[in-house]
Amino acid sequence: MSVLVFDLDGTLVSSMEDLVATLNAVLEKAGHGTVPQDKVANMVGMGAKVLLQRGLDYLDIAWSDEMIIPLYEDFLDYYAANIAVHTRPFDGVIPALQRFRADGWKLAVCTNKTERLTLPLLAALNMTDHFDAVVGGDTFSVSKPHAEPVLGAIQRAGGTLEGSIMIGDSVTDINAARAAGIPVVAVDFGYTPVPVTELGPDRIISHFDELADAVDGVRT
Repeated sequence: MSVLVFDLDGTLVSSMEDLVATLNAVLEKAGHGTVPQDKVANMVGMGAKVLLQRGLDYLDIAWSDEMIIPLYEDFLDYYAANIAVHTRPFDGVIPALQRFRADGWKLAVCTNKTERLTLPLLAALNMTDHFDAVVGGDTFSVSKPHAEPVLGAIQRAGGTLEGSIMIGDSVTDINAARAAGIPVVAVDFGYTPVPVTELGPDRIISHFDELADAVDGVRT
């Protein structure tokens, strides 16, 4: 059975406000400045540690791996306590998931957000039951853009590689899909420093109402 594998932040959910608030709360607590939201939008996609590193880079603050450890723990604690203050599914997401499930698709989430944060977020948004599998950035020994998380999501969902499709918003998702050997549909409203039109996905959508046609298009 085929699986639709979805990225989370910037694909299924609009989470930027909560990510920005968390990043800046952690940086301010450590005595640093803050990062504007439009800059943070270009920093997400590789997990919280990389987001912190990129935030410090933006502020021209030298960092070490040892320095990141307490910031990372503060990030996890703050974000876990404020994970869905503003975060909501993008318009059309829930009806689309319901339609695909009714049509017999298996559905999975494959994100670089840790399981510790992914599972509570999906629960807070009442989205957990839509998915047959959830893979976080720490589920396997590697994260996207490696193929293993995508392949693992498909396997855990009880599906097969043949016919499965990735849906994401960034080069990380597109490269992960390519590594796994499956087509990829990109949303153009997500979080990426490079427009998805320049990244070569198989299809691009601007609203989840368009996803069914895009999926049909990459299957033919």
